[in-house]
Amino acid sequence: MKRLLLIAILLMPAFSVAQPLSPAATRAAFLKLIDRPRVPLDVQIASQGEVDGLERWNFSYAADSAQRVPGVLVKPVNLAGKHPVVISLHGTGGTKESQLDLLIPLAKLGFIGVAIDGRYHGARTKTGKGSAEYNDAMLRTYRTGKELPFLYDTVWDVMRLLDYLQTRPDVDAKRIGLMGISKGGMETYLTAAVDDRVAVAVPFIGVQSFRWALDNNSWQSRVETFQSAINQAAKDEGKSEVNTEFVRHFYDRVMPGIADRFDGPQMLPLIAPRPLLVINGDSDPRTPMAGLMECVDNARAAYARKRADDKFKFTLQPKTGHAVTPAARQAAMAWMQQWLKP
Repeated sequence: MKRLLLIAILLMPAFSVAQPLSPAATRAAFLKLIDRPRVPLDVQIASQGEVDGLERWNFSYAADSAQRVPGVLVKPVNLAGKHPVVISLHGTGGTKESQLDLLIPLAKLGFIGVAIDGRYHGARTKTGKGSAEYNDAMLRTYRTGKELPFLYDTVWDVMRLLDYLQTRPDVDAKRIGLMGISKGGMETYLTAAVDDRVAVAVPFIGVQSFRWALDNNSWQSRVETFQSAINQAAKDEGKSEVNTEFVRHFYDRVMPGIADRFDGPQMLPLIAPRPLLVINGDSDPRTPMAGLMECVDNARAAYARKRADDKFKFTLQPKTGHAVTPAARQAAMAWMQQWLKP
């Protein structure tokens, strides 16, 4: 009997266990996923005047052959020489203008402050509000495989913004910081992970493990941000409810890799050794604590390996859900001051 069992084992087909991608391979795979033909930036810019010693400009540029990205830029009046920049990315339902309460204080500290409208948000919608058109875009992606409106397309837009900023005579291209809130926080760490032109990163309430949330039935709060899209996708498939299996399937079609090779625990370490401040709430259901700590532990280990422990910091806002406290905003601005030195 033992001999027959041994023969059966020897005759079984061999299965290889998938190995994690190297940092270089992860970056290359993500960049290949979001890549598209580059077109001239075709920048258009218009002054909006001066207030309290600050100039405000509206601008736009071509992200690709089908999309123009509108932005706002704030800087001190008569700024001479090259200066550091901080880009601030809004969350779901936000706009570039919603970031002015961060950009204006940053400009008063000597930074050039910049924000853009994410895909299907703000001026990139017919109504000026992002929720309905943003969900519609995700549903189209589910059905057609075209576009990547959840996170990935805006990462591309930010990379094209970096292309534009590098052309400006008032910008020090080696001192560009990126911060973002919620959706913008995810876009922040994804962009910083694959584009080292981001010198400093501060993701607010965005760092998380999508895989952990799926494996532990803790995905519901995250899915609420695109609930109508996933509900209709489930209806298309004749599903009576959205469950873990369908969420995983939806992710694979609409945001491929977000729950495995491009998940937080894989992407955050790629930012090392550049300065990274992670800010989350201690009771945020959209970034479950155990998955968040997996990201933080992986990042901390990567910074230790590169002997850059002082360039990684994790701040957990006490008694805070999915929100950014005034103290956290101040900490982010101080982090930018510390490393970008306006």
